[in-house]
Amino acid sequence: MNLDALRQGNFALLDQTITAWKGVVDKLKTMETDARDDMKAKADKAKWAGVNATVSREFITKTADEFADAHTQATTIHDILKDTRDELVSYKEQLEQALKRGRKKNLTVTSTGGGGFTVTMIIHPDRAAKGREVPDHSPQDAEHLRDDIQRILNRATESDTTAAQVLKAVADQAEVGFSGAKYGDRDSAVDAVRKAEGAAKLIKDKGDEMSPAEFQKLNGLLASYRNDPLFQEKFATQLGPKGTLEFWADLSSPDSTKDLTRTQLNQLGEFQKNLGHVLGGATQSDSPAMRQWENDMVRLAGERYNTRHGDVYGSQIMSNLMRTGDYDDQFLNKYGNELVAKEKGMRLPDRYWNMQPKPKMNFIGDEAFGRDPMTGFLTALANSPDASTDFFNAKEPQDNAQWVLKDRPYFDDSPLDDGPNEAKDAAGKAMFAAVSGVTDPTGPGAKFEEHTPEQREAMKRSLAILAGTGNDFPPEMRDSMAYAMGNHGDWVHQAMSSPLVKQELDAGQLMEVSKQISRNRDDYQTLTQVMHQPIVADIVTEKAHPEDSLDRAGRTIGFLEEARYQATNTDKGEALADASWDKAWRYHIVGGLVTPWSPAMDSVQRGVDLVTAKMLEDEQNRINAQATTDHTLTYERRRTELQSLADLWHQENKDWAEDPTHEGYSQGHGTYKQIEEAANDGNKKAEGVAGIQ
Repeated sequence: MNLDALRQGNFALLDQTITAWKGVVDKLKTMETDARDDMKAKADKAKWAGVNATVSREFITKTADEFADAHTQATTIHDILKDTRDELVSYKEQLEQALKRGRKKNLTVTSTGGGGFTVTMIIHPDRAAKGREVPDHSPQDAEHLRDDIQRILNRATESDTTAAQVLKAVADQAEVGFSGAKYGDRDSAVDAVRKAEGAAKLIKDKGDEMSPAEFQKLNGLLASYRNDPLFQEKFATQLGPKGTLEFWADLSSPDSTKDLTRTQLNQLGEFQKNLGHVLGGATQSDSPAMRQWENDMVRLAGERYNTRHGDVYGSQIMSNLMRTGDYDDQFLNKYGNELVAKEKGMRLPDRYWNMQPKPKMNFIGDEAFGRDPMTGFLTALANSPDASTDFFNAKEPQDNAQWVLKDRPYFDDSPLDDGPNEAKDAAGKAMFAAVSGVTDPTGPGAKFEEHTPEQREAMKRSLAILAGTGNDFPPEMRDSMAYAMGNHGDWVHQAMSSPLVKQELDAGQLMEVSKQISRNRDDYQTLTQVMHQPIVADIVTEKAHPEDSLDRAGRTIGFLEEARYQATNTDKGEALADASWDKAWRYHIVGGLVTPWSPAMDSVQRGVDLVTAKMLEDEQNRINAQATTDHTLTYERRRTELQSLADLWHQENKDWAEDPTHEGYSQGHGTYKQIEEAANDGNKKAEGVAGIQ
């Protein structure tokens, strides 16, 4: 900003713009409130089915979110404009004061063109009117005035220029719609950008040769700004995808002779988490520079990089940085499609990833070395359910779900630990996210989300693929599939209890998967408990034909019991049960996430708790290392669980059951007989679909 521009600056138009933006902010706040408290609130409470339960509800939710983002972005723009205007007005006042001080010493400032200026005397003493005294000044006075003016102009220029930069950066965060980036003033936005540039420059200039003090400062900076959109985007684009890969490859090299890796080894895990959060947030930006970053990263993931401890692929490096952070859905799917294609092209990818010597690239936790790139990628999918749904439904350029759930040759990336295979466990968690729309069924605040057609399709595909694994069903995926079946409990309950009609889910596939889940005692308990929820919800909500819900309850319990019997009975020719069946039973609560939405949610959960407690009472008394050896006693030993369901049913349908026109549903005898017969029918159906009859 030059001298004349600031001295003659008229901020009337800027004031009008700020006032206009204040009006936009106020209107958007009203619209955001209406969208959230009226439109979305009504949509959440509505009992919709079919298309309305998915498409319309999802559209309303996204619309409400867009109003919130629009209000946030408008507020940020208004605040930055106002902050900049206030600064420029202040600088104009400072300029006027400086010019006034100069005039008192017979000094004036004039523009020289091209943005420059010069300090001259107003009246030369030799040319002053006779009798007029001209204020005296020293050469230092002229220099001080020059420096004061230059300092004011520099600050005004910085204020004006950086305001333009951050406003453009905020707008670039979202190519379509609005950005959620929130800044209360220009300084905070500028500070985020400059801190990001400084952090990237440190890595580019010094890499793993930075001092421990510099590393600690960098780690603290990433932690402080890991949720800041402008910092994320600027850091990632300034460092670049190749710079990111090369830095982590060098930093994580275990044989580094640098003081940094040796002295900061216990901090690398936290640094890895912070870096992952920053990069994940950066991919949410729609800026042209970030879109190019993503495309380049997908390409570079297939290339090899030389480290001090051996060559590694870019995907092995980047996937470890994906273990934390919220990565953009489109980026994840482009990256994942390329990763699967790369693995399929390798034919035996475990031989390539499990190379010698063995570099360690993961410092989150103590087990996995980080050589398997699928672990970090699938972890990222589990944190991004929409991306996971797309990935598991994709059949082009290859069938991703078939690869990660069945065909992929996994390998041990935790040779120092005898625990479960981390990559298979991550695949199970990603599968659950794909079918449910949420990340963790046991996480705090987890709640059931209405399923989209795409999530239903992912459930059908995952069930079919895992059923096809037979006794090779990955143990690491048992708990995730148990939760997935509970999350789709309405579908599963219908398929297990249907006497003749073919349902959306295949009963034979459900039988095989239920059997494989039941090989582990704890996972069997989870499956049984999550299935209590749709059973109880059916009893509580079925009012048109209440007798059907009692029949369905018995059939599903019978179906599940047959699966457990086949999984644990050693007379079948193969000992399928694992050592978990020797342990004592414990009651653990499965949250409401897996329960389909129902206005009777509280009563459903109370019923679930009661039935589950009765089930565990039965199990504690009857199951030991030999499991059930006498098939004829299967349901007699499930007596109290069936009784508790029958009692719950009678409590919910007492008036209907005691109506003389409805014979055979008396409390106790009639209802017990009905549910026992239904359980036997469920047992026979399970035997039939399993091919035993």
